[in-house]
Amino acid sequence: MTNQNIPTELGTEKISKLLRQYAIPAIIAMTASSLYNMVDSIFIGHGVGALAISGLAVTFPFMNISAAFGTLVGVGASTLVSVRLGQKDYASAQKVLGNVIVLNIIIGIVFMIVSLIFMDSILYFFGAGEETVAYAREYMIIILLGNVVTHLYFGLNNVLRASGHPRKAMMLTVLTVALNTLLDPLFIFVFKWGIQGAAIATVLSQFVSLVCQLNLFNDKRALLHFQQGIFKVDLRLAKDMFAIGLSPFLMNVASCFIVILINNGMKAHSGDLAIGAFGIVNRFSFMFIMIVLGLNQGMQPIAGFNYGARNFARVQEVLRLTILFAIIVTTSSFLIGEFFPEAVARMFTGEEELIGLSVYGLRITVMFYPLIGAQIVISSFFQSIGKAGKAIILSLTRQVIVMIPCLIVLPKFYGVTGVWASMPVSDFIAFIVSTSMIYYQLKKIKTEAL
Repeated sequence: MTNQNIPTELGTEKISKLLRQYAIPAIIAMTASSLYNMVDSIFIGHGVGALAISGLAVTFPFMNISAAFGTLVGVGASTLVSVRLGQKDYASAQKVLGNVIVLNIIIGIVFMIVSLIFMDSILYFFGAGEETVAYAREYMIIILLGNVVTHLYFGLNNVLRASGHPRKAMMLTVLTVALNTLLDPLFIFVFKWGIQGAAIATVLSQFVSLVCQLNLFNDKRALLHFQQGIFKVDLRLAKDMFAIGLSPFLMNVASCFIVILINNGMKAHSGDLAIGAFGIVNRFSFMFIMIVLGLNQGMQPIAGFNYGARNFARVQEVLRLTILFAIIVTTSSFLIGEFFPEAVARMFTGEEELIGLSVYGLRITVMFYPLIGAQIVISSFFQSIGKAGKAIILSLTRQVIVMIPCLIVLPKFYGVTGVWASMPVSDFIAFIVSTSMIYYQLKKIKTEAL
């Protein structure tokens, strides 16, 4: 398929076929990313112990902050590369590539140094206790030492995808997950490196994929490749990258703050193992959310193109189909979480107390999951038709406007149950808000179509 055929296809091809064509590679990449996180938790739970899972869960905010800085550069860079290539401004696109390398190295080193200096204080603030801080510290030291590798790997994968190689980007993601899955049991069970083994496996698998990326961008035959003069910070480009990446950066920071509140709430009302239970529930549910995000990536170009072309019937059809598939995905999560929660927990641990806490939390957390798929799609739909303000409002509704007050208030009355309940309460309210907004938006679209 040539790039020239894509616009015609988006406006004429059957919507269901387009959605499969555009969404499946994204779903594979997103699912691989979520499995990447699950693998560490599963092997750590069985190979190191229940408290090690809690220690790993304490590091989640660290991961969110690191990801926030990664998206600040990576998301902005991928957008700029797409725009510059579309404008045939290849010199600027090359500069973006060079700036991705330099900025990720600078940010990665600064983040590593600051985090290592204040390591224990940060971990205690994130919810670590005396029994879990050692596990969290051992894991994060290795992760932070490889932080530059992680930032470069994710940044270059974004650029690779934006420069016309989504399948190569997907395959490198799959390669990273496969390597991590092979190295985790080797380092944990055979070499007896404990939780540090899982961290080494993570960094090493990313390093191998990074080498592959560098090799691809070193190919002089590629449209976008390394060359002299691009490896210096361009303040104008950096400013543009940061402006575009600011929204996902803030959402990751918000996620970090929420996880801190959850961890501290779990610890205060039920102890260190409850943090591990949240880690298990989070890893499981996140996998289904990532599938929905993959569906969204497939929907966005179809909805955006047809909205711009005023093909409103096609816009509504792709929205309807994406919501339907998303509800099927999140309902699957609901059914597994409600009827087979013990099987889910035993994937991660054999510790009966932790299994019991996880089963209790999982059943509460997925209570309104059949609804959350629609809410996530609607938020992404607004973004894809250029209504960024409404998309941000919907994203903030669940993560900030509703969940943070719930996490502060509900545990005071209901203890650890209040911590768990904050999540489905936020899901339900966000669903009501999003369906109300999309109802009025679709009415407006119908009016415009007349």
